[in-house]
Amino acid sequence: MLMVGKILRFDEVRGYGFIVPREGGEDVFMHANDLVDDKYLYQAGREVEFYLEMGDKGPKASEIRLVDRSAGRRAPVAAVPDRVPMEDLDDEGLDVLTTAEFQAELTEALIEADGTLTTSQLKRVRSRVTELARHHGWLEG
Repeated sequence: MLMVGKILRFDEVRGYGFIVPREGGEDVFMHANDLVDDKYLYQAGREVEFYLEMGDKGPKASEIRLVDRSAGRRAPVAAVPDRVPMEDLDDEGLDVLTTAEFQAELTEALIEADGTLTTSQLKRVRSRVTELARHHGWLEG
């Protein structure tokens, strides 16, 4: 039976996740082998259509397609502007944050960008980016 639902979560590394059917009912297991589009496009909150099957352990999705393929395309990377010497910048144009403020904003941005990141992944990325920001003098203290 063809159904529509939203991805509750999908772990791209492990290759599985769950879909919440629009009609309600039990969450449906999804596996990377059943994805029609590129794996990285399947993110929490994306709407998908799929065929419902009953597996040994419960409902399972097959032939999983994104309903709106354009919403998940990765944006092209913007060109990096030439560096402006620090002495040419006025203090009013800069928003220098404390480490705690920076990490809080970064965490929110990462979760918004990809809700499937695990806590350990968030911590590793946040630590590395904070280290980079400190190295460049982008943080107070």
